[in-house]
Amino acid sequence: MVPLSRRADAQDVLTFARTAAETLAARYPKDLTTEPRKDARKGRLYLDVARNGYAQTVVAPFAVRARPGAPVAAPLDWDELDAPGLTARRWTLRDLGDRLDRGPWAGLNRHGRGLTAAARRLRGLRGSAG
Repeated sequence: MVPLSRRADAQDVLTFARTAAETLAARYPKDLTTEPRKDARKGRLYLDVARNGYAQTVVAPFAVRARPGAPVAAPLDWDELDAPGLTARRWTLRDLGDRLDRGPWAGLNRHGRGLTAAARRLRGLRGSAG
């Protein structure tokens, strides 16, 4: 989980995510991979960073979708699944409310950093990979 301050553009964040995935896969080659082909993964966990783009079918929690109105992929509580009118456009950046302060994301928005700081920490990990 890398809390960002929302200043970086989508391409910079994607580049960072790819570098982070490659770093983790290099550090833990028996457990992790960035290999998209299933037959080449050999039981390792696939670190997929490209699922929040056009025509993708899996979206990370709280990712803003590239649609009019900026709908957000908000995790649901079990009791919300049968809510009348529930659609993929239910929540937007403007009406997420306190959802970011629940569960594993609680307080995360208070720790946002620029992508530069995150990249600096990642370079430190890359230097110690092996």
